Amino acid sequence: MQEKDMVNDVLSTTKASLGSYAKAISETSNQQLRSTLQQIRNQDEQFQYQLYQVASQKNYYKPAQMASDQEISQIKQEFSQSTATTIM
Repeated sequence: MQEKDMVNDVLSTTKASLGSYAKAISETSNQQLRSTLQQIRNQDEQFQYQLYQVASQKNYYKPAQMASDQEISQIKQEFSQSTATTIM
């Protein structure tokens, strides 16, 4: 297995773990467990970002094209509308 493949596998696995932590945190009522999961998630996010930087420098990973200001504004508007509808 090539280094590039291993780095991308670890990035994918870490990304999946972050999603699992988010779900577990939102469903946990025990404050101590919730805090522990948040700490682990934060550490994994830092690790994932550091690994992403290495992958990017080695051209192992190419991020998606940057969104335009117009696209960002549109998404913000759609999100705030859907959030307001959900709250009501």
